[in-house]
Amino acid sequence: MAAERLGAQRRRRPTRSGTVLSHDVIVATAIRLIDLHGADGLSVRRLGTALGADPSALYRYFKGTDDLVRAVADELIGRALTGFVPGEEWRAALTEMGRRVYAACLARPRTAVLTAARVTGRAHEIGTVEVGLGILRRAGFGDDEAARNYHAFIDLTLGYAMLDAAAVAGSADTRAWAEVYAELPAATHPNIAACAAELERSMSGSAYAVAQGFFLDGLTLELERGKK
Repeated sequence: MAAERLGAQRRRRPTRSGTVLSHDVIVATAIRLIDLHGADGLSVRRLGTALGADPSALYRYFKGTDDLVRAVADELIGRALTGFVPGEEWRAALTEMGRRVYAACLARPRTAVLTAARVTGRAHEIGTVEVGLGILRRAGFGDDEAARNYHAFIDLTLGYAMLDAAAVAGSADTRAWAEVYAELPAATHPNIAACAAELERSMSGSAYAVAQGFFLDGLTLELERGKK
C-alpha cells in the first residue's frame, strides 16, 4: 500500500512547466498538437516537450501513441455528444446525432483525419453505439436490422467527415471546379456545361446533409414496408 501511495504521489507531481500530468491533460495536449502539426505532431518526444515532462512519463497513462490516438478519437466522440438526449422521433434523433458527430470532426479537421476510422472500445464510443442502437430499436427495427443500419449510419457520417475534414485541412483540389470544369465547352461536354455553375457550388461544399437525407429516407421506407 505504501508503494502504491508513493507511485500515485509521483504521478501527481507537477512537470517542469507546472502542469500536473493526467490522462485528460495528455489527451487535450495531443489534440492541440495534432491541430497545429497534423499526424506529425503526435510523437512522444513532442508531447513530452509540450507538457514539460520526460517523454517516458506518458507510458504511465498510455501503452504508446496508438493507444493515445484511440483516446483522442474517444474524446472527440465525447465532445460531439455532450448533452445529447435523443427525442422520441427517431429520424430527428438520428439527424441530430449524425450532425453532431460530423460537426465535431470538422471543428478539428486534422484530428478527425487521423482518428475517424479508429474503433476506440472506450467509454464515449460505447455510449454512442448504445444510444444509436437504442434509437433504431425504438423506431421498430429488429436487432439485426438495428446493427446493420447503425453500421451504415455511422460509416456514412464518419466517411463524409473524413472526406470534408481532409479538404478543410488543406486540399486545394476544389479550385478545379471553377478553373477547369467551368471552362469546358458545351460542344464537347454538354452535360458539364449545362450544370457548371451548380456543379461548382455543390462540389465546393459538403454533400453530407443530402446523403444523410437519402439514407434516412431509405430507413423510413424500410420501416413502412415492414408494417405492411
